[in-house]
Amino acid sequence: MTKLSVWMFAINFCLQVGLLYSQDPFGQRPPEFNSAEIAADGRVTFRIHAPNAKSVRLSGSDFPGVPQQGIEFTKAEESGVWECVTPQLPGGAYRYRFNVDGVAVVDPKSGSTSESNGNTWSLLTVPGSAYSDLRDVPHGAVARIDYHSASLNRFRRLHVYTPSGYESGKEKYPVLYLLHGAFDCDNSWSTVGQANQILDNLIAEGRAKPMIVVMPAGHTGTFAFGPSNNFQQQMTEFVKDFQESVRPLIESRYRTIEDASHRAIAGLSMGGAQTIDIALSHLDHYGYVGVFSSGVFGIDRGGPEGDAQRAWENRFSNALDDPELKKGLKLIWFATGRDDFLIGTTRASVDAFKSHGFQVTFHETDGGHTWNKWRDYLHEFAPLLFQ
Repeated sequence: MTKLSVWMFAINFCLQVGLLYSQDPFGQRPPEFNSAEIAADGRVTFRIHAPNAKSVRLSGSDFPGVPQQGIEFTKAEESGVWECVTPQLPGGAYRYRFNVDGVAVVDPKSGSTSESNGNTWSLLTVPGSAYSDLRDVPHGAVARIDYHSASLNRFRRLHVYTPSGYESGKEKYPVLYLLHGAFDCDNSWSTVGQANQILDNLIAEGRAKPMIVVMPAGHTGTFAFGPSNNFQQQMTEFVKDFQESVRPLIESRYRTIEDASHRAIAGLSMGGAQTIDIALSHLDHYGYVGVFSSGVFGIDRGGPEGDAQRAWENRFSNALDDPELKKGLKLIWFATGRDDFLIGTTRASVDAFKSHGFQVTFHETDGGHTWNKWRDYLHEFAPLLFQ
């Protein structure tokens, strides 16, 4: 082939590729636009090209000032681009999706996502957080780990944060096991929860000890609320998987300090209830326990003989009333917002622990059952560990 032939082939190929990518499947090139544009005042403009859609809404549970039904988009008829603008948003991470004619879709203009319980969301980070913004500090790493669960006899997944310097060093580290809620998964704390950035910043400031953070999957099967839910069964299965597979895996694979004073566990909502179960099952194994927006589920509902509190006290009577098991417990820490639907559960749980001689720290804050608060709680809780 002559040089001229090669050049003609190359030009023709480029023209064909350019033609292919300049058109959509209907032969029209979409207009140029940006989605998720963050203004200086914290308002966000979302856009999507959907020329044939009848309606578009923004959905996302944690947007302050946004009604539960979301925000209605308006359409530019000439371009087919739909647009909406949010109220001013505080700094932090937010999950969102577009509801296009009743179908939930991620933002096709964004490659940043966050998984929840069986779903994927687009992820938006609004700058301006005092503690979770990405800063010019040494950064740790988050790894996805696949493992085989002995009790469930199948492969499972977890995520692990290691602090800056872990890979190049030889020292051992304390461990925080950090559990997610019912609508989340093991990916959630390191995406919308920004746990790695919160720890990076705290460690760089000298306010928190360098630590390993383990974020396991709290669901053991399909989960849904309602009369047919299998919540208690999954709770039991998760605790067994945690004790028989997760902790042994971490302590064999990572350089951990294996004593109670260097081991913490915390969780939000469902993960908070799991935290209580795991901690009370082996109270002498944990020096620090954190419960965010949670407690002993059902404990505030009263009821006849055999109610939730009595059943819980009977189940964990040894840990609740044995002073020897409590000796290594340095901190049991609760935090829940006054607008949280589980505030009654938290208050009753704190009272129950105090009635059994535990020294409980309880922060009753503003806010509700949202990631905006759970990031706050991690930021407050982490500096208290391993000091």
